[in-house]
Order: sequence, then C-alpha cells, then structure tokens
Amino acid sequence: MTSKLRKVSLLSALALGLTAAIPAASVQAQEKTQALFGAVHVHTNYSFDAFTNGTLATPADAYKWAQGEAIPGGVGGAPDIKIKKPLDFYAVSDHAEFMGVFKEMGNPDSPLSKHPMAARITSTDQNTAMQAFAEVLRNFSQGKKDPALLNPEISEGVWSDIVKTADDYYKPGQFTTFPAFEWSSNPQMQNLHRVVLFQDSTVLPQQALSSHESRDPEHLWAWMDSQRGNGSTLMAIPHNANASDGLMFSLQTFDGKPLDEAYSKTRQRNEPLYEITQIKGTSETHPVLSPNDEFAGFEQWDYTLSADSLRPTHRKGSFARQALLDGLSFQAAGKGNPFHYGFIGDSDTHNAAASNEEDNYTGKFGFENNPKHRLLGIEGQPEGQKKQVREFSSGGLAGVWAKENTREAIYDAMLHRETFGTTGPRIKVRLFGGWNYSDEDGASADFASRGYAGGVPMGGNLSEAKAGQSPTFMVQAAKDPDSGNLDRIQIVKGWLDANGAQQEKIYNVAWSGERKMDNSGKLPAVGNTVNVKQATYSNSIGETQLASVWRDPDFHPAQHAFYYARVLEIPTPRWSTRDAAKLGVEVPEGLATSIAERAFTSPIWYTP
Repeated sequence: MTSKLRKVSLLSALALGLTAAIPAASVQAQEKTQALFGAVHVHTNYSFDAFTNGTLATPADAYKWAQGEAIPGGVGGAPDIKIKKPLDFYAVSDHAEFMGVFKEMGNPDSPLSKHPMAARITSTDQNTAMQAFAEVLRNFSQGKKDPALLNPEISEGVWSDIVKTADDYYKPGQFTTFPAFEWSSNPQMQNLHRVVLFQDSTVLPQQALSSHESRDPEHLWAWMDSQRGNGSTLMAIPHNANASDGLMFSLQTFDGKPLDEAYSKTRQRNEPLYEITQIKGTSETHPVLSPNDEFAGFEQWDYTLSADSLRPTHRKGSFARQALLDGLSFQAAGKGNPFHYGFIGDSDTHNAAASNEEDNYTGKFGFENNPKHRLLGIEGQPEGQKKQVREFSSGGLAGVWAKENTREAIYDAMLHRETFGTTGPRIKVRLFGGWNYSDEDGASADFASRGYAGGVPMGGNLSEAKAGQSPTFMVQAAKDPDSGNLDRIQIVKGWLDANGAQQEKIYNVAWSGERKMDNSGKLPAVGNTVNVKQATYSNSIGETQLASVWRDPDFHPAQHAFYYARVLEIPTPRWSTRDAAKLGVEVPEGLATSIAERAFTSPIWYTP
C-alpha cells in the first residue's frame, strides 16, 4: 500500500513541531516536542587554520552571531556578518590540535611571535598567510611535529575559556550551548575528524584530546570511555567521509585488522551520529556507488583534506549510504553494526558564523567574507585552491526533535538519533516506522503521538515482523518559509537480499503537482524557475508541505534493512550564482547554477 497525502491541509505549526508527542521510551503522558535547529561544528580564531586564514571572531562572537547579533567579518576590513534568523543551539568546537597557539603568534609579548613561521602566519598579505597554513596542514598530515607548537599550557587555558564561554551564553529554554572541541586526525590528508560534544560542563577533562597523541579513532574512543568513567557525558560526531578517501568507513581498523563485534559496540557507544552535509560537501552517496539515484551527485566537493587539490580515489568507505549497507552486512554476520549512525547536518565554518543561509553566505574562512575572494580567489593563490573554495557548499544545519531547548533534551535527542540534517534551509521533517499506520494516522493533527504510539521515530529499530506484515512509514515535511517550496519526499531503502548481497532503492512517496510516475517509479522533474543572471527564483512550483503513509512493497521479513527519508526542494540559486550576479560576472565554469536543497532523516533499521 502506498498513500500520497501530497497537499497537506494541516498547518505546519500543528503537524510539524507543536503536536503532542509520546516519548519513544514511554508511551504514557503526551509531551510536546519541537524541531530545533543549530550547529555544533563551529571554529573561531582559536583554531590554527581559522586564525591563519583571516578569522577575527572569538567564541563569544560565535554565540552572539547565532543569536542574531552582528560580529566582525574578518581581516582586511571585511564587513560585519549577521544571521537573518537566529538559531536554537550552537557549539564552538575549535581544533584540539594547536588550540590557541597560532593566535598567540599575533601577541608581540609572546615567545611564539618569534617563531620562524609567525611572520607568515600573521602576514597582512592573505595569500602569504594561506600558503603558510597549507604548509602546516601538509606537515600535520604527514605526522611531522614541531615541539614549539605543542604547548599544553596555552591549549589548556584556551579550552577553559571555550567551556566558560559556552556556559556564559547558555540560556535554558531559549538558547543552548555545549562545550565541544574537534579531534582532527588527518593521516596522509585523509579526513578522520570528529567533533567531540559534551552534554554539559559538570565534569570535563583538563584539556581537549589532540590527535598528536594518536591518529587512530580507537584511541579517541578509549579516551572518551575514560572520561565517562570520570563522570563526563559525551559523544563524537564524525564528518566529511567524502574527504577521507575511503578511510572513514573502512572495513578494517586503523591498523589493518578485521572489524569485530567489540569494535562495533565501541564505535556505536561513542558515535551515534554522522554529519552527512556541511561546507565541504554532502556525503550521502556518490553516482559511482548509487548509479540509479538521479540525485546522487549533489554537492560532492571531491577533494581529500589538503590545500593541494588532491582527489580521492576510493568511493567505498567515503559515503554514508554505503556505510549503512556495510553495517547491515556486519550485523547479519553477527559482528554488530559499526555504522549505526543517525544523521545531522552542520557547518564547519572557520569564521564563527555557520553561514547556512544560501542568500547570506559569508564563506568558510575570514578572508572569504568578500564575494570576489570566495568566487574568484585572492591574488597569487594557486588555481586549484581557488577552485576548492568556490566549490564549498553553504553550511548545513543540525535538526533535532526535542522536548525543550535545553542541553539535556537536545543531547538526549542526539543520543537516540531523533535527528535530521539539512543542507541549510530549515526544512522540518519527521519519520516514524511501524506495522499498522493508516492514512488517518498520517493526516491526523496528533501525527506525532500516533507515530510514537504505533512504532518508532527516526533513529529507532523495528524487528520481528509477523506473518503478512510489512513495515509502514509515516513521513511529513514542511518547507522553510524563507526558502524554496518542496519538490518531493523519497524513502531510501537499503537491504541484504536472499544471498546477502547489498541492495538499495529510492521510492518517491509524496510530491508536488500532478506529475505521474513511470513504470520504473521515476518522477518527472519539478521544473526550474531560476533566473541565473539575476540569481532569482519563483515559488510558483512545488508545495509548502508534503506527507505520506507508505508501506514497503518489497519487504521480506528475513532480510536486514534500513530506511530513511530524503526531502528535496525545488531548484534555487546556488550561493555562487548569487555572488556572480552581485559582481556582474559569469558563473565560473563547472559550478551548478541552481541546487535542490534537501533534508535527510536518521534511518530506521529493521532487524530480523
């Protein structure tokens, strides 16, 4: 059975955010939940690469920006930056590696100002500073260490300030902050970075863990387990598998051993979420891995993590959908699921401002807060670096369904994977999976409470199908009022067939207009209203809300599977198209002029 409740009559406030909801853990008293948007992957001038590339903003500036205040835009008289619509939660997560050390080079009273690299790092010529950063990143990726830059005294003081600032700006019920840092392993320019997020500041380590000690994620997880033993509550969120050249979701450990059940349990315990989209691209899937997915090529940012424009060669191990499939294979083999990830989007800004608004994009680094610099590059910069910068996406957003805007509620939603990620717009989306949902449930004003009562929310697990049953999914999506209308909702299914082979299929389950699917299940394109020269578009196509109750027509109760929803907007102008219009130049060759922004729910798994 497939039901397409396409033109939803319920108000967004009723159906997607303010409905009564029953917690997954207890179907008792109804509690209201709400969609909250934020970012926990945010760098300031305490990060070595941010400071070197022109960032002036501090952690305090970051929290001011997220609440709607204007903050310094960067070096060279860059204009102030300000978000149009404030966020609900935010976390500064500066790199643990060299934390605060490069900023100290700008202090004339510090011995670090006499370091051989200091003059280049602090140069007013931005290309000189950028190439100094490139050299540092190159050495760091090769495991080279300069003892003068490993200064625990500075890093401990900076970490203390990051934590204190997060506490100072925390406003329970209004605006939530978290203590956080980034662990930035980058062996041979293969990205293994993780944001390490603490629920609160009750019990914290004296300093952030650096990958200088070990580049092996298992070392990080062991450290995290030790912090739990001390009383901390924390998780790690990996990101940019697309820049890992197959290493992030490798089917071997860092030192080449096969993955086993103990490894799977350790990884699950420490990493419930994966950051599926951000400034350095979207890593849902790749056309090579998903040749039948017409939307697989979205915002790839096809580089390893270097300033040398190196391309990855391994697609497997680099994208979330393939990782989910591999997780099913491990689970079926009795080795646990090492890739049991929910999804969020995030930023990776290095200028304190998440820059998620496509029409208010201010770049990744401080020097990019200038349309000419981010689109055309800075004088003297190698062409490959210029290309990398203009291929950056705008920042994504983390979405959570939480009972209230507090550290405890948001962290709990993340821990249980009741999360979704967007490529920037505030698309609200909910997904529930069960066995007996009806059309009436999907169209009900108490959609969420029926969802919880009859099954599990996104991030949950289904099991033990009875004879004749097939999993049924309720999904609703509402557009961002300040972005494009919605094109469609899709359910992405991955499963192991009777032979244990990995399979995937995309189902269109709700869409705008009167389009008809062909016999293969493909839907005609929604259309494109983008005027490239003027960088404008019209919401004359698409819908403001879409919903569906969908039953898997291809289900087999003996086969492991996962399902997640993907919501697509109609095409809108990419930030680079908007910049080109401002500058009166052509959009550089190779860049998409329009993009279909999107949202991804966390998966729901079925285990026989």
